[in-house]
Amino acid sequence: MSAVPEQYRGLRSFAFGDGPALADELLDLVIRGVKTATCSTEDEPNTSTPGERWIVLDGRGEPCCIIESTEVSYRRFGEVDAAFAFDEGEGDRSLDYWRNAHRNYFGRQGKFREDMMLMCERFRLVEVF
Repeated sequence: MSAVPEQYRGLRSFAFGDGPALADELLDLVIRGVKTATCSTEDEPNTSTPGERWIVLDGRGEPCCIIESTEVSYRRFGEVDAAFAFDEGEGDRSLDYWRNAHRNYFGRQGKFREDMMLMCERFRLVEVF
């Protein structure tokens, strides 16, 4: 983690998505300021709290930027609204796109249920390395 500035070296790290290509695609959206939200299953080990900062890794596991959680809420899959889907920044940013993409994503993990609980997080980009 030598690319990480000293003041961030104690932070937890993660990559978006479930594979190298998706990690790189979503990281690019974050760096361009398009993606300012994300969600995960409520049992995900990388749960966050507002004010917490994270090192975001690319698809090769290299550190690329720092984000800071600004809001964390828990909602069922069907309760995610168009504003949150837009902030996730993926595809055409519509709620329909979000629902289809996340049904597929959580389905690949064997976790999808229409009533599943999600940790919905908004964040801000702090620094790009």
